[in-house]
Amino acid sequence: MSRTDRSDRTESPDNSGSRGSRRSRDRAARRAARPRTAFRAKVFLGVVLACAAAAAAAPLVSGGSADSPAARADDASRAGAQAGSAPENGRGKKAGDEDEWDGKTEVLGDGSTSYTGPQPGQLKPERLEPGEKPPQFVVFSWDGALQGDDKLFSRFRQVAKESDAHMTLFLTGIYLLPESKRQLYKPPRHATGASAISYPTPQHIRDTLDQLGKAWTEGNEIGSHFNGHFCGTKGGGDWSSAEWTSEIDQAVSFVKKWKTNTGFTDLPPLPFDPDREFTGGRAPCLEGQKTLLPAAKGAGWRYDASSAGDFQIWPAKKNGVWDFPLQLLPWPQGDFQVLSMDFNLLYNQSDGSTDGDPAQWATWRQQAQDAYKNGFERVYNGSRAPLFIGNHFEEWNGGIYMDAVENVMRDVCPREGVRCVSFRELADWMDAQDPAVLAQLRNLDPAQEPLWKSIVR
Repeated sequence: MSRTDRSDRTESPDNSGSRGSRRSRDRAARRAARPRTAFRAKVFLGVVLACAAAAAAAPLVSGGSADSPAARADDASRAGAQAGSAPENGRGKKAGDEDEWDGKTEVLGDGSTSYTGPQPGQLKPERLEPGEKPPQFVVFSWDGALQGDDKLFSRFRQVAKESDAHMTLFLTGIYLLPESKRQLYKPPRHATGASAISYPTPQHIRDTLDQLGKAWTEGNEIGSHFNGHFCGTKGGGDWSSAEWTSEIDQAVSFVKKWKTNTGFTDLPPLPFDPDREFTGGRAPCLEGQKTLLPAAKGAGWRYDASSAGDFQIWPAKKNGVWDFPLQLLPWPQGDFQVLSMDFNLLYNQSDGSTDGDPAQWATWRQQAQDAYKNGFERVYNGSRAPLFIGNHFEEWNGGIYMDAVENVMRDVCPREGVRCVSFRELADWMDAQDPAVLAQLRNLDPAQEPLWKSIVR
């Protein structure tokens, strides 16, 4: 198991930089026929409260200036290479589909994006040898992926770089769309330009573009968190597959046309082609996966991270698409489990408030860190099922969840046998395995360490 050519790497739950919170529903899909843990799952509706808080959040406050974007895209801009328009519907070439790269940068469409070759530093997927113990995969993902005034996007780029980790950044499409152009967004079942979250300021669009280019060059994945973050009535759970297709197409379009939509002429193109880059996403509030999956498959996406939750078991496909759900983790000193996302931990601690009792912050920080570590240790010393941790670039309860995630990333990613990867890298690895071996792995309980030679043959 190796990474090749790794370059140095340094979700406002979709808050557009505001301090709004975001829903993360803690519904667990239990397997009644085969209990998988001695813990009792404790289910909350924290996702509903989080989205409601975010929808009422204050708009962004303009931040500082952006640094220079990724070097390869900058070179592309100076070269002024000409290219044909990329497909407009999110159904272009995907990673692995391209012909052998000729080494020349191709600027795409209106100059918002470019193709600069295969992404640097990606995990090389290798089939397990007979008797080999699987790597312990850990995926840190972020909903929204906006660089706000708190600079959390850039902070975690640096943490990932120092921890030998890749991450998945689920970009909200309207975070590249100025509010003055909101009429370009036509959300399903809502008025033109409507959104449950704030539109970004021009400065935050600039800062986010800068971070996206750098993050991709450092090996991190850019996925989709769609656009308006609609939940509940008339939200994703009510949408048809055709409506999800429209939402996907618009999310991709906002990335491909940010120069036209913003009028920015002094920034280089993003160093990736979104038709190749977008291979999966996470639905707001974890709603609507049933009708989203056909749309995702139609767009050529390879995975979906919108499942409302499951035990720590090896993933399987739904409708031909890898299902990467949030997971139930053992709560410290408790007889229940919580979903592996920051807001669900918060819901257990401050009853959904993002500004709870400061006297408890140190205790809560340790609890959050221990919950993540409990989940990690259970599978690292057991079934080696991948661990999925979902986050938002938010300073809830004094930023304790950001501190907890950083501490866990720095602790576990450098460990022997651990690979902190993006969802796309994990999908690549899963696709390289023997289906019969994966079926055997899925029969393992989270803490069950088998005789590997009896599983991997």
